[in-house]
Amino acid sequence: MKRFENRVVVITGGGKGIGRAAAQRFAREGATIGVLDIHRAAAEETAQHVAGLAFPCDVSEPGDLVTAIDCVLAEWGRIDVLFANAGIYRGGPLAELKIEEWQSVLDVNLTGVMLACQAVSPVMVAQRSGSIVVMSSMAGKTSWPECAAYSATKTGVIGLVRSIAQELGPQGINCNAVCLGHADTDMLRQVDRQVCKANGWEPGTYLRRLAKSNPMGRLGTVEEVAGLVAYLASDEARYINGQAIEIDGGLVMA
Repeated sequence: MKRFENRVVVITGGGKGIGRAAAQRFAREGATIGVLDIHRAAAEETAQHVAGLAFPCDVSEPGDLVTAIDCVLAEWGRIDVLFANAGIYRGGPLAELKIEEWQSVLDVNLTGVMLACQAVSPVMVAQRSGSIVVMSSMAGKTSWPECAAYSATKTGVIGLVRSIAQELGPQGINCNAVCLGHADTDMLRQVDRQVCKANGWEPGTYLRRLAKSNPMGRLGTVEEVAGLVAYLASDEARYINGQAIEIDGGLVMA
């Protein structure tokens, strides 16, 4: 199936994990891929996998995003899909949360998403078509202890998506959020190391507990998340707008 033939897809945080899996999924379905990532080598590696182009970019820097989007337009002349995926995690007890850590998570996970959407919106409005998919989290719908900054930003992203959906919907542009439970990513492995160290557990213990507590008895995969992203960006999902779609294996029920 070539749902994205002759379409240009821009992915922030595309250097690894879910971003790379999404790039590969879109490429298999015919898309041309612009890979944005703060890590140049990772972006270039993904771009090689999908025959796309890499654009080094720190999403928390407005100038970086404007430059990257301008480069995409200079190369291909249009943007049909934005997958705003770049994100970071900082966790720990509320009393120990430093303002610098809070601000860094806010800058990337919320402001960075807003800046990416802001940068592509005039392009999509001029085309009178486009799809924006934003990476949120189940932490934006429920939450867990010791992840105040992360949870706050992912909740904020859902509100941002709803506003964008209402504003750009009349221009033929839909915008939705993906709310991931737990998938086997570098970020979750980082959380595992942090939690296990704090509790004196063997590394991997937290991951195993998460898998066991899920109704499906396992973590999700990046490929499964990429499948949902591709669906939400496709013509099949054109009438889905302003939604925060859960992909959690039933975690919310557990």
